[in-house]
Amino acid sequence: MTFRRVLIFAMLAAVLCSCSLNSRIQKADKKFALGEYYRAAEMYRSIYPNVPNKKRSLKGSVAYKMGNSYRLIENNKRAETAYKNAVKFGSKDSLVYYFYAEVLRSNGKYKEAIKMYEKQAEITGSSEVISNGIESCNKALEEWKKPSRYVVTRDKVFNSKYSDFCPAFASRDDDVLYFNSTRVARGAKKSRNSQITGQRNNRIFSTKTNVKGVWDSPEEVEGIESEFDQGTVSFSSDFQTLYYTLSKVVKGETLGAAIYSSDRTGAAWSEPKQVKILKDSTITVAHPAIDNEGVWLYFVSDMPGTLGGKDIWRTRKEGDGWSVPQNLGPSINTAGDEMFPYFAPDGTFYFSSDGHEGFGGLDIFTAKLTENKDSVAWVVSNMMQPINSRYDDFGITVSKDGDWGYFSSNRGDRKNYDHIYRFELPHLSFNIEGTVTNSMGEPLGDAVIKMVGDNGTIANIKTKKNGTYSYPIEKSTKYVILATCRGFLNSKNELTVSDAEKSENFKMDFSLTSVSRPVKMDNIFFEFGSAKLTPESNNGLDALVKLLNDNPNITIEIAAHTDYVGSDDANMKLSQERAKSVVDYLLSKGIESDRLTAVGYGESEPVVPDKALVRQYKFLKIGVPLTETFIKGLGKDQQETANQINRRTEFKVVKTTYKMF
Repeated sequence: MTFRRVLIFAMLAAVLCSCSLNSRIQKADKKFALGEYYRAAEMYRSIYPNVPNKKRSLKGSVAYKMGNSYRLIENNKRAETAYKNAVKFGSKDSLVYYFYAEVLRSNGKYKEAIKMYEKQAEITGSSEVISNGIESCNKALEEWKKPSRYVVTRDKVFNSKYSDFCPAFASRDDDVLYFNSTRVARGAKKSRNSQITGQRNNRIFSTKTNVKGVWDSPEEVEGIESEFDQGTVSFSSDFQTLYYTLSKVVKGETLGAAIYSSDRTGAAWSEPKQVKILKDSTITVAHPAIDNEGVWLYFVSDMPGTLGGKDIWRTRKEGDGWSVPQNLGPSINTAGDEMFPYFAPDGTFYFSSDGHEGFGGLDIFTAKLTENKDSVAWVVSNMMQPINSRYDDFGITVSKDGDWGYFSSNRGDRKNYDHIYRFELPHLSFNIEGTVTNSMGEPLGDAVIKMVGDNGTIANIKTKKNGTYSYPIEKSTKYVILATCRGFLNSKNELTVSDAEKSENFKMDFSLTSVSRPVKMDNIFFEFGSAKLTPESNNGLDALVKLLNDNPNITIEIAAHTDYVGSDDANMKLSQERAKSVVDYLLSKGIESDRLTAVGYGESEPVVPDKALVRQYKFLKIGVPLTETFIKGLGKDQQETANQINRRTEFKVVKTTYKMF
């Protein structure tokens, strides 16, 4: 073969190869246009390696189309790789950076996603979806790290190895659940996988709880079985009417989704009828949700007038037909997709969106309607982690008490299948507990704790023999707590329980002062050889101020004592001045003068050790006073300790009937 013939053959092969590539791409494009995204994605994936790197524009285009296909079937890992290659080979599509950012966010790569959003803004200018994307990433990195109080678990009973999603309670007692699944129903023949999702068509299953409160094995719902793809279900408030989505395929062509309804006839469902909302049957309507009053039917569509990809609309029942649909407006709908509307028993509106600020993919939001004289709008809130994740979270149903329910998510599944998760709001419990003792630390088994809360709570709690007490309290409440015991002064305290997000036990101990014996005041300090109080004494003195305020009917004597060092006269004078310094402090805090008496005892009343003091200082003896003679018989270090014990400030109750008569 001559060189010329070889060259011609090579050129012909190149032309044929190019034609073959273009033909394959066109076939994949057709599948994409028909909505067969799974099939299109696999076709683009097989084409991509055969596109030479030197054909950068074509290679980038195929990668971009592959990314779109995988994104639409929610295979974000493959979509990320595809978009990365699209950017690498210079895809010319104006939204390549935006979609790349979206899947990066869904894959939890928030910092990288921000960079792609910013690149998109450089090309097309900023927009609501770009701003929301950047803000969502920033919040996911910082503000949204703290999860809500909900506890989320994957249900092990009725989930399968296939996709299970969109649960809906089907009874007043929350003991019957409907959901969609791609599993094979008992006795049913296996069906071919959908070209759109790559999975079998969805069917509607139900399960109910048995006598043990455990969900039974799911069964396909009778009366509404179909060979076609069945979607989200919704029930009227009396559970007598069922609405659901059905997507028909005729001669290989997908006709789009429509809403059907069926009425309960005994234990079965009637023949389903299409709910004709629009005259144009080619427009898809799906995801029905009837409101609790049975007046409005909410649904999802991309009909003309939609603000973004898919919007939530509503239509009102009028005779045998339905009113012109209303778009829920920009407070609900965004430039992204809003889907899976649902009304909880308490009237709260739920939906899923990838256009509002979220973690990535679809997040579940709550919405409450607000009205003022100028407008009607919805206040939308993200349900946060752990209900929401960086995966698709959608299709929620809530129990009648609002504390638990189910939703669906494709989190953590290597095949990207959906599964049903239970969420529960744990009951919060708050408790106050503590011990009531005397000043020597001995328990008071006959004390009483009196509690008054600003929520109307009034309680009297008697301590146990060991002096302990315990009582349940409520959050968002302020309590005044008074500990009392016969022969002892009262002690009062306050406790404010905040609007906490976790259960908590509050510890509050009380040490009560005897009315029949002197009480040593701890942490009262004077400058050396002086009657001047040091700043370190303030806490101890303020505690005495509190005790006097808690017991407004007592008068007390402040007694100051010294050791034997120095002359008797000097010690007596110093102790009197120190007692007066304490009284002066109390007067400065508003305590009446006729409730206070200052007495200096010098060295005349040495300490007589009791059991508590002897336990602390083993060299002392119970009942043996710390006189000069006794102290001088001790070692040097022990002498200093004993003198320090004698140097003290005390108070004792003189009267308990001040201003009572």
